[in-house]
Order: sequence, then C-alpha cells, then structure tokens
Amino acid sequence: MENVPEKIEKVADDALRIFWSDGERCTYPFRLLRQSCPCALCKDEWTGKRLVDPESIPKDLKADKAELVGNYALAFRFSDGHTTGVYTFEMLKKLKVS
Repeated sequence: MENVPEKIEKVADDALRIFWSDGERCTYPFRLLRQSCPCALCKDEWTGKRLVDPESIPKDLKADKAELVGNYALAFRFSDGHTTGVYTFEMLKKLKVS
C-alpha cells in the first residue's frame, strides 16, 4: 500500500484530520463521512446509488468513536447511531477534502 495515514487526529468535535504519507493533510468533517458511507445500508452494492438522502444526516453529527480496521481502513460510531461503514484509506484519499 503506497499511501497510508501517518497520523490521525480529531479536530474539535466535528472532523477528523489525516496526515498522509505523501505529505498531504486532509480534514474530513464527520457529516461528510457519514454522507459518504459505503455500507450496504447507505449505498446500493450493485449500482452505487445512494440509499440515504445526504441532507437527512444531522448537521451537528459527531463521531463517538473511530478505530482502525486492519491496516487498510477506519470505522466510526456516529452520534446518529450508525456504525456499519468501513472507510478504506483508498476511499478516504479519493474523497479529497481540504
């Protein structure tokens, strides 16, 4: 795996910052992460169509917990109770936020 997080930190209550091995630094608002959830409850596995309206995600969403999944992804427990998304590092890097 060529591009991996070197450091992951929580930014206030509403975002996560990742320092990538290529030198890039990205801040991911938890609401954006929840809106982009790749799990089968949120995204059709065959078509890729969103099954959850992104605007239905609370604007004040937080993540109660974040943990590594193996050496390739992160999983979150969001304040709306959602826990089933596995966010691969590849997916996070493609999300391309500030």
